[in-house]
Amino acid sequence: MRKVGIIMGSDSDLPVIKKATDQLKSLGIPFEVHVYSAHRTPEEARAFAVNARKNGFGAVIAAAGMAAHLAGAIAANTTLPVIGIPCQGPCLEGLDALLSTVQMPTGIPVATVAVNGGANAALLAAQILAVEDADLAAKLDAKRKADAEAVLAKDAGIAERL
Repeated sequence: MRKVGIIMGSDSDLPVIKKATDQLKSLGIPFEVHVYSAHRTPEEARAFAVNARKNGFGAVIAAAGMAAHLAGAIAANTTLPVIGIPCQGPCLEGLDALLSTVQMPTGIPVATVAVNGGANAALLAAQILAVEDADLAAKLDAKRKADAEAVLAKDAGIAERL
């Protein structure tokens, strides 16, 4: 199975990344996590992206706040799928990061999840990998079924309480 690369622009993004790593662990997907900045360590970020396919990655998750150029910088240097997580920063409640992540020029796509959407980024990466992995696809199907059953159990509980 290919790995998922997770790059965060700062270790302050770790709480968001933890949601992603928890999801990947639950599905048995190997991953690596690194702190590389599009602005402060551009050569390291570029080297990771350029070599990601050769190093066994199948998708990359990039999380950053404020200017949030990390996902775009990674996507500019690989043809692997890149999933951007805009992280909420100290101003604008993450809208700045969302717009920076989602507004990519034609030819350099970045899939973008919700502000602080670490869990969905991991699930999207899993779905990408599951295109070629029937066992992983079955795990995702089972997760969807379990999630639906949990909602229906809550529905039944509300009906009983009211």
